[in-house]
Amino acid sequence: MNTQLFGKDFITTEDWSNSELDAALKLADDLKRRFAMGELHDHILRAKTLYMLFFEESTRTRNSFETGMTQLGGHAVYLTPSATQIGHGENAKDTGLVLGSYGQGIAVRDCRTGIGQKYQYDIAKHANVPVFSMQDDVDHPCQAMADLMTIRENYGQNLRGRKFVISWTYAPKYVRPLSVPQSLIMLMTRWGMDVTLAHPKGFELMPHTLEAARKHADASGTKFEIVDDMDAAFEDADVCYAKSWGPIMVTEEPAAVQAMCDEHKGWICDERRMGLAKKTATYMHCMPIDRGYEATDAVIDGPQSVIYQEAENRLHIQKALMALTMGGRI
Repeated sequence: MNTQLFGKDFITTEDWSNSELDAALKLADDLKRRFAMGELHDHILRAKTLYMLFFEESTRTRNSFETGMTQLGGHAVYLTPSATQIGHGENAKDTGLVLGSYGQGIAVRDCRTGIGQKYQYDIAKHANVPVFSMQDDVDHPCQAMADLMTIRENYGQNLRGRKFVISWTYAPKYVRPLSVPQSLIMLMTRWGMDVTLAHPKGFELMPHTLEAARKHADASGTKFEIVDDMDAAFEDADVCYAKSWGPIMVTEEPAAVQAMCDEHKGWICDERRMGLAKKTATYMHCMPIDRGYEATDAVIDGPQSVIYQEAENRLHIQKALMALTMGGRI
């Protein structure tokens, strides 16, 4: 196991080598086993503190990090801009230096386009403790790692030749960030899978994340393709990851976004589309799901769905990441 990760930030998987990521995956497997067996492991981060700064609300992210710190013997503190001096203009340097002097880790969720990941790196530049991305405008690295852990549990360690599909789906209500599809194309291409990205025109991802996916696919000897046909994407797929994101590279104006989305209401993960994939295919989604829009209940609650296994794995992968970087006694 790689033991040289103390103090290392986890803002994007792009900053970690395959061997470093594999160390986290292996430790997550072990911590999940201990959790299932009821083996206490609260010595790992005993008396250590993680500060969690949320610019957006959360269900899975907040609770998995907070619960994880408790299980590791530490304490997590929930913060928001309005409940701190950040809301009054305190900068990243002062926030990072102060919080880093109190605790052993800082986690930030900030999905503001063009701001989120830059803000996390700014915190990390000044803090003397590891900084974790709990999602930003570019990447959602903890989610992608939990997804990879789930795929390995279902298909084994050797994923070469497996077809991984991340497809846009229709959903109403609000503008979803690009970070989940971007995190997936950047990570899954490094693990031997052939990755297909599907979306209608106007829902493109950030160019540098597409370039990273192409680079990883070339290095791994795998495929990365972009298609505008959801049916074609699902054909012979092993993993069907179908979720919505906004046309952020075009506009974030709510009315314009909704108008663009409404042109593609047929992009839904239903039983017919799952039937185009392999019989052993799994359905994945990071949640929350707009039921009846992104996917049908028959798919979400069906035998091919692994969404709750996927959600649980957020807890275990984040515990592993914190243990490795915050000085845990594993």
